Amino acid sequence: MGTLNHLSLGWLTPALSYLMACAGAALGLRCTLRGLAASGATRRNWLITAAAAIGSGIWTMHFVAMFGFTVDGTELRYNVPLTVLSLVVAVLVTGLGLTVVCYGRHRGLSLLSGGVTTGLGVAAMHYLGMAALRMHGSVHYDAGTVALSVLIAVGAATAALWAAVTIRNVYAAAAAAMGMGLAVSCMHYTGMAAVHVRLSPTRTGLGGVSPMEFVFPLAVGLGSFLFLASAFVALSPTAQERAGYREAGGPAVEEVLDAPPHPGHARHEPTPAGAGRHDAGRHDRAA
Repeated sequence: MGTLNHLSLGWLTPALSYLMACAGAALGLRCTLRGLAASGATRRNWLITAAAAIGSGIWTMHFVAMFGFTVDGTELRYNVPLTVLSLVVAVLVTGLGLTVVCYGRHRGLSLLSGGVTTGLGVAAMHYLGMAALRMHGSVHYDAGTVALSVLIAVGAATAALWAAVTIRNVYAAAAAAMGMGLAVSCMHYTGMAAVHVRLSPTRTGLGGVSPMEFVFPLAVGLGSFLFLASAFVALSPTAQERAGYREAGGPAVEEVLDAPPHPGHARHEPTPAGAGRHDAGRHDRAA
């Protein structure tokens, strides 16, 4: 049996991975709220952004945490296609869960269906990411701990979707994002607690790439996307804020450009050349 170390870099990787999960959750909840207030193509675009945010946030959380995972006696590498597939699955299944919630007619049933769908997607992402792991040995799982991690994922996803359609206060939404980040982190480390490694004496070359060659640049890119997109969405006004601005008397730019002249201001038309002389001549004859 190989000796596992989940904190080889100390508490740096758990802290950073939790931050990534919170950023993805916060952006996803905010975009979902915008989508619920919109309709048509605008709603669809907001939900796509929310799915990309939550899915990439969870994926980034997982692989940032995996930087602190080591196994004594073997190096670790990753299969590229499976690693990318785990990201695609996280985004697509999260999008499916958000669609069920936002377009479903029965709120309670929609939340339950969406939560189960999204939670299973989170768990699938985690174990696909683990399947992409390459080492000199084999990985085995404790079935009971795996089942517990899936239940945590489903519960976290359902709670997050409920928060997305219920919470309107900014501070409550921030607390919900922090809670979802904590739940996703708990799901990850519960799943990792189920891992057992049996080393193999063979020393054949490992396929795949090292974390620094592929996973690290992708995680940094997704993390940058999350923070920049979060700042953009946080600063952009909502439909209600724009409507309130108009009601307060602030005209939109197009209204300023198209506005007619003020009634009290006479419009000055240019005087044709010679008009003054003709008028003066008529006045002298009349006199």
